[in-house]
Amino acid sequence: QVQLQESGPGLVKPSQTLSLACTVSGESITNGNYAWSWIRQPPGKGLEWMGVITSSGSTAYSPSLKSRTSISSDTSKNMFSLQLSSVTPEDTAVYYCARISYWIAGPGMYNYWGQGTQVTVSS
Repeated sequence: QVQLQESGPGLVKPSQTLSLACTVSGESITNGNYAWSWIRQPPGKGLEWMGVITSSGSTAYSPSLKSRTSISSDTSKNMFSLQLSSVTPEDTAVYYCARISYWIAGPGMYNYWGQGTQVTVSS
């Protein structure tokens, strides 16, 4: 029922801004039971949490990415977005959006994920 879908360019040049959108269906992003997050996985590496936006629009970011990361939402379109500025080839990864449930304790709180989208940073 709940589905998340990432979208955006698959190729970004170094120093540019990476912009992705996550479209949510089956649940309103304004539902206070949930928050909405971005996670990425570079090739050969583990998952890296990037940040989150709540139903009311509050945000939090990974300390290592905070200076370059912005997450926003568009409630009229039931979607939220990621912007990562000043990208380098090290930002090449599969980028996921995921829902966080406040009613689940532990890692299982990320109980709905998009399929992920590959973003390559290269000139």
